[in-house]
Amino acid sequence: MIAPILVDGVEVQAPLAPVLNPARTSEVVGEYAMGGTREADLAVEAARAAFPSWSALPATERASYLRKAADAIETEVDRLAVLITREVGKVLPESHGDVAGAPSLLRYFASLAERIDAETAVEVAYSGRAAIRHAPMGPVVVIAPWNTPVYLAFMALAPALMAGNTVVVKPPEEAPLALSEVLGLLARTLPRGVVGSVPGLGREAGAALTAHPAVRKVLFTGSIATGREVMRSAAATIKNVGMELGGNDAALVLRDAEIGDATVRELVAGVFGLSGQICYNVKRIYVHADRFTEFVDAFTALTARIVVGDGLDPRSTIGPVTTRAGYERVLGLRDEAAASGAKVAVVGTKLDPAGWDKGHFILPSIVTGLDPEAPLVADEQFGPVIPILPFSTEDEAVRLANDSEFGLAASVWSTDTERAWALARRLEAGSAFINVHRVGASPMSVPFGGFKQSGLGRNHGLESVFSCMEPQAVVQLDDAGEIPGTARWNTLLEHRDV
Repeated sequence: MIAPILVDGVEVQAPLAPVLNPARTSEVVGEYAMGGTREADLAVEAARAAFPSWSALPATERASYLRKAADAIETEVDRLAVLITREVGKVLPESHGDVAGAPSLLRYFASLAERIDAETAVEVAYSGRAAIRHAPMGPVVVIAPWNTPVYLAFMALAPALMAGNTVVVKPPEEAPLALSEVLGLLARTLPRGVVGSVPGLGREAGAALTAHPAVRKVLFTGSIATGREVMRSAAATIKNVGMELGGNDAALVLRDAEIGDATVRELVAGVFGLSGQICYNVKRIYVHADRFTEFVDAFTALTARIVVGDGLDPRSTIGPVTTRAGYERVLGLRDEAAASGAKVAVVGTKLDPAGWDKGHFILPSIVTGLDPEAPLVADEQFGPVIPILPFSTEDEAVRLANDSEFGLAASVWSTDTERAWALARRLEAGSAFINVHRVGASPMSVPFGGFKQSGLGRNHGLESVFSCMEPQAVVQLDDAGEIPGTARWNTLLEHRDV
């Protein structure tokens, strides 16, 4: 199986690199083409050539194409979910949701067609009329992450297409296979050149795409460090940039929180979903000191029931960590915490002890007794280890939650929802949840994105479509002579025969 370079509907040959299964790193799942500057240029030029005709279509007609593509992709969801699990390592239900997100998002953004082409009349100070419309930008580059490659690629791709732009996608080198297959189905449904794909390394294919002068917008999901490189590259030609970056999400468990099965279940899911590798997973938990021991005991007991194993085995609760670098980072943070004197509770069950060392498997860990400035608390760990710290007052809890350069999401847990709402409004996060904090908690009807260094712009809804368009004012004045300063220019008429 190969993830190809796709230009103008045609596969372009290039050297290949392997994709490994994180559950068995000796297993090659497939290969991906190593695109570079030449292939990026070809893909962007094809997108530029296709842009005039695609952007000229009414949004309702573009929506029809997207719905047809959704139907084609939907028939392959089950097969591609297995492929994603083999690439990423996550359990099959998570992979199924990942792939199924593509048709769902295509249909959702297609449903906004009537509002996309609408013009809004505005009042003018003089006799005449004016309107605001939104115009397509041009070729857009989407750089997708490896943790949820299909869903998050289409979170950017679908609104960009509905906006009337053509798109070139750079799949993640860690997990390019399933996404490339979905992109192939999409490209075959749309007019030629509207969608292209250039897999390869970020420093080669990604850098070439973000620097290309014909690209008008870059949509990137990934780390803050890479986000900075994307901004530097895009700055040379003043590209519009949208980014969803890292998160170090805090959960605040107040004194009156209900520490029962439902609350603990939600927080365990919010921490350990996709083995902790979700941008807005809970990354640190702050619990009122009066409830601290009770919460830690309940949270640890339920976490201990997690089974870690191959994501294709239905007995697994979570799978391996996807990358070797991530595996080493998580273990390093955990070991550093233990060396500092913190208590590290490693819990859960190894599904296959004999095969444990053949993959990137890590058992869940709960860490207490840490300083609030410790690396495991201050940094985004992106793995199945969670620090839990006490607080004495709600003001202290808010201060601790906000003491971060991240600001993607946060949550407040309380039986007093009005007080929880009041605290939520004080949190420096793009999403502030009440008594929930996990994948699926952010509906498409509300914007999603981060404060501070967690990103630029917002996903979801009509706002994400308009973020891929340029607002244009169309103005007609019945009498230009009403504009201030006209009298000065009238003197030219009075003296034209002199």
